[in-house]
Amino acid sequence: MEYGLRPLMNAPGLNLNGSARIGSTIIFNEVILEVKAEQWTCLLGPSGIGKTTILKLFAGLADEIDLTGNVSASDGDLQGRVTLMAQNDLLLPWLSVFDNVLLGARLRGEDLERERALEMLRKVDLVMKAEAKPRELSGGQRQRVALARTLMENRPIVLLDEPFSALDAMTRLKMQELTAELLTGKTVLLVTHDPGEAARLGHRILIMTKDGLYNFKSPSGRIPRSTDAAEVMNAQSKILSQLRSVPL
Repeated sequence: MEYGLRPLMNAPGLNLNGSARIGSTIIFNEVILEVKAEQWTCLLGPSGIGKTTILKLFAGLADEIDLTGNVSASDGDLQGRVTLMAQNDLLLPWLSVFDNVLLGARLRGEDLERERALEMLRKVDLVMKAEAKPRELSGGQRQRVALARTLMENRPIVLLDEPFSALDAMTRLKMQELTAELLTGKTVLLVTHDPGEAARLGHRILIMTKDGLYNFKSPSGRIPRSTDAAEVMNAQSKILSQLRSVPL
């Protein structure tokens, strides 16, 4: 039996308008961001520019951040509709891989979809590690467990913070393809430092600078696009050139 992700509710777009600071430290000034519904938006930019802060604001995990402005869904409702995969895997060391994948449902007191969790581990090639503890895994394996846990949440809005960064090249391509397949119809905001990843996955590609957001023209075609397509390789080169011109 195939246990895929079943749509639970319509996926809205996202909007952010404003500036953010922590105490007297400015994180970003006057950002206007629109994330299209049911598409992948890729956000790139130098470290420290505020990309992760934007994800935290949409996820409602930014109590320490003073936002002058607002974040919202296009239909006005974010509550209970967002899942975030953070840069750190955040696996609980005393739980098995299998129980880490089921953690969200367990914390909410929901029925545990054990067969679906096993199927998700098969999809990320880690079912043989289901009973292992996180300390027994490599960094890339831990990241795939975190990805499986995120995909288990089946939310219409998915926020991904460098979700493939710890993976080797071939595994990265495979996980990109899997994630694009399973998140069809979701609204996805992906933070990445990889121009090739953005060119492959982005319906919309944005580069964040101190002066705001630069809208980069995406390659044509369905995602995930082929890595060796001329338009994708050309876009990757141009994104890299654009990133190199952004002041640190």
